Amino acid sequence: MHVALEDGTEIVKGVDLAVNMDEVHAVMGPNGSGKSTLAYALMGHPAYEVTEGDVLLDGESLLELEADERAQRGVFLAFQYPHAVPGVTVTNFLRSAINSVRKARNNGEDDPIPIPEFRKEILAQMDRLEVSRELASRYLNDGFSGGEKKRIEILQLAMLKPRIAILDETDSGLDIDAVRVVANGVHELVGPDMGALVITHYQRILNFIKPDFVHVMVNGRIVEEGGPELAHKLEAEGYERYGKAA
Repeated sequence: MHVALEDGTEIVKGVDLAVNMDEVHAVMGPNGSGKSTLAYALMGHPAYEVTEGDVLLDGESLLELEADERAQRGVFLAFQYPHAVPGVTVTNFLRSAINSVRKARNNGEDDPIPIPEFRKEILAQMDRLEVSRELASRYLNDGFSGGEKKRIEILQLAMLKPRIAILDETDSGLDIDAVRVVANGVHELVGPDMGALVITHYQRILNFIKPDFVHVMVNGRIVEEGGPELAHKLEAEGYERYGKAA
């Protein structure tokens, strides 16, 4: 896959990557290597154009689908910097998102989640992810700390149960306890019905998520691949050995 900005500048310069269910793939690389662009392009951000290649989910091309349609198919993106949405509570946001997915999977017919079922599920997931229950009634990410925003992202992941979860530097700005909670939440969710693509600079979140595969991205290309040991090697040696592009 090749991805360019609206002005034609190519950022992702030919990436081939297959993520199966029950797998965690980590994409690591220096700043400016194209990792976040890859994530946004997979999710269908309109500012990024796929100029070559394709994005397939269960054999279906996603390129002609808008971001909301990709989400309904089962693609999820956790943001590096989650946006605040004043006026919309966490509870209402999550229930609307779940109902949108359920409607899409029910041939366009409304199929709202029963409120008792939703309440039971959200409270259980908030407790498991160590999310304060009082956040449920607050406006989404409005005035939240960095750790609270990232836990709410993983709460969304737990509630929506996507096929593929893309985490764009979810560990950015978190202390070690928050990294542990967020990573353990992802680790528990990955299984026969979900795979994950974890984008990160640092190895520390991978201590908890434990990737099956590690891909090193430099200057828009994957330049090396390996197992979890590759992340430890990068932590010790950095990216300089990949040349000036790093």
